[in-house]
Amino acid sequence: MKVILLQDVKDIGKKDDIVNVSDGYARNFLFPRKWAMEATENAVKVVERKREAERRKEAEARAAAEEVAAKLKNKVVVLKVKCGDKGRLYGSVTAQEVADAIKTGYDVEVDKRKVEIKEAVRQLGDYEVNVRLYPNVSSKMILRVKNIQEG
Repeated sequence: MKVILLQDVKDIGKKDDIVNVSDGYARNFLFPRKWAMEATENAVKVVERKREAERRKEAEARAAAEEVAAKLKNKVVVLKVKCGDKGRLYGSVTAQEVADAIKTGYDVEVDKRKVEIKEAVRQLGDYEVNVRLYPNVSSKMILRVKNIQEG
């Protein structure tokens, strides 16, 4: 019997998958628990439309992320911080500070968890920063750390 899963079922499939199971398993286990429904022609069409809408929505989100990535690619983010002698910072630059600088400089909202700084920023200078905007869509930026007194 073909059924449409209403939620993820271990060893069977994910939500909205159309799977073939035995009649008894469907009637005695899946249907009473409301984990599946019979795959009628209309129900299959509804699931197909839902999948197509999800694909379209994901494609739009990916295109928007790629557009933002192109806008940010190889741009310079300048952070002015307090530092001591020989360019050593008091503390270090955090991903949140970089995300805030991107927001103010380029008007792009970036989550601090999406900002990857390869090494700890504890000195003045230039650093490479990777900003993940979407799965498999990222943009490399340059973080320039300056002394706040230089202006």
